[in-house]
Amino acid sequence: MSMALVGMIAGMALGFAGYFGGFGAFLLVAALGAIGFVVGRFLEGDLEIGDFFRTRDDRRDRRP
Repeated sequence: MSMALVGMIAGMALGFAGYFGGFGAFLLVAALGAIGFVVGRFLEGDLEIGDFFRTRDDRRDRRP
């Protein structure tokens, strides 16, 4: 699935939540979507738990 299609689906979900549920529902859907995105990246192996706890200097040292 292309990233453009995923973005469109996410935008539509946020739009429906905002229209039918108000601003609180919009924020809830956005927060759950962000959490789902991070969990998905973690499960695919693109993220490691240590990435959230490293200092900025440590990240620069690891780049090739």
